[in-house]
Amino acid sequence: MPADAPMPDAPRPLSEPHCVWDAGAQLGEGALWSSRTQALWWVDILGRRLHRLAWPQGARTHWDFDQEVSAVAERADGTGLLLALRHGFFAFDPEDGRLTPLHRVADEPAHNRFNDGKCDAHGRFWAGSMDFDCAAPTGALYRFDPDGRCTRHDAGFAVTNGPTWSRDGRTMLFNDTVQAQVLAYDFDAATGRIAGRRPWLRLAADDGVPDGMCTDAAGRIWIAHWGGGCVSCHDPDSAAELCRIHLPARQITSCAFGGPDLRTLFVTSAATGLDAAARAAQPLAGALFAVMLDSPGLPAHRFGDST
Repeated sequence: MPADAPMPDAPRPLSEPHCVWDAGAQLGEGALWSSRTQALWWVDILGRRLHRLAWPQGARTHWDFDQEVSAVAERADGTGLLLALRHGFFAFDPEDGRLTPLHRVADEPAHNRFNDGKCDAHGRFWAGSMDFDCAAPTGALYRFDPDGRCTRHDAGFAVTNGPTWSRDGRTMLFNDTVQAQVLAYDFDAATGRIAGRRPWLRLAADDGVPDGMCTDAAGRIWIAHWGGGCVSCHDPDSAAELCRIHLPARQITSCAFGGPDLRTLFVTSAATGLDAAARAAQPLAGALFAVMLDSPGLPAHRFGDST
């Protein structure tokens, strides 16, 4: 096999990654495709802004908040969105701009904030907290249920990202970003409990650290590399890398499949912390990118789904 030939079962890009929104986000994150509205939601955490991109028409809308907004999920009842903000969870109606507090997490350090989050197949929202300075291991992993219960499941992280799930729903993956490792947990879909924490993948020292991630329809795991300038795709069993998509920004933060056929991979990035020379070398830092693939992803689960 030629050195540059794709590995067996590797997905194949059908286009070069291209910028679809040069937003200059300080900390782009939280990419989420809405099949209901055919739009891509994403956030600028430090810019305290929620974005929506209609696709493929390209119409752009944004909403500003008075605190950091880090993750998005659609509500299954059609009443808008669930948002993770600095210290808790809120309902948000994009039509009238109404923001309704649902739960503030108790006992979180004042210097913590929420980061990445996503719903499981039963409509429960999982989100991790983290140290604002990305240094102290004060972050934790929480599950917020549609009935309002909030449960703390694991702790001791400086920066949290993910999660995503295996295709069969029996394994949850979660990123301990500062330690450059992806963790795996046994996942009980019926109860929403996790157990058996173990390392699944550790990135090499020159490969950045794992940020947001998602799962495609074949069960492969896609990981954004903060500091690595790419998204990598991995075998769900062995974690072996199957392909890599390079992007014109180093701080790659999240990825999500979207478009009418779920074959467009949307990728967010960040401009925070870059000096003038780095900004000049990466003029698209903070942009939203898209690349077409030959195989689809999975639709995002909604908060309150009863699958």
